[in-house]
Amino acid sequence: MVVVASEIDGDPEAWLERIRKNGSERDALVERGLACIRRAVGARRITATDPAIADPSVESALAIRIGFGEGDELVERQWEQAIDVPLDTQRASRSEVLRPQERMAALLGNRDTPLACEELVLRARADTLAGRDREAALQVRVGLEALLAERSRLTGHGQEEDLAALDERRKATGDAANEALQGPLPAERATEVEETLAICERVLRRRAAHGWEAT
Repeated sequence: MVVVASEIDGDPEAWLERIRKNGSERDALVERGLACIRRAVGARRITATDPAIADPSVESALAIRIGFGEGDELVERQWEQAIDVPLDTQRASRSEVLRPQERMAALLGNRDTPLACEELVLRARADTLAGRDREAALQVRVGLEALLAERSRLTGHGQEEDLAALDERRKATGDAANEALQGPLPAERATEVEETLAICERVLRRRAAHGWEAT
């Protein structure tokens, strides 16, 4: 539970009703809360030296609530008023549902092998979501190199342009990683890392959308 220790401007009930109706403002509050929790979880993972402690996400949440109350009551998880944030219930198409299941079955049945870059890119995204810019820069560097080394399994319609763009970003990505070893990244460097990561993700999503090939 994340408590923001500041007063709500105006009528709290009107504020909560606005949050209920305004999806973008509601999502921003949820992400703000998740960012706080990820920092705490990251600290716990390091102090416990336990890599199995995972960062939280909206997708893994059983319920999400936003509300207001007074200090001591909130500490005891007693809201004055609260709303449940609707989880994403948008139905995917049958093909979208089945494709990950088919790939998982292939992986478990040794008819396909995962790409090293798939796991590395996911780890980089987890770092960016948690605000770990230095770690993200280091992960993106390794993930990018792995992706380019595995490019023979990433060919297909629309891939060449993004793969060429990633080739051009290798030096900048390496420079960002070297800077991350020295300390916090400047904002423009962090933006470069995020842009490179987004291209890597797009390449992998396109491969998933067009299907995978058993190896």
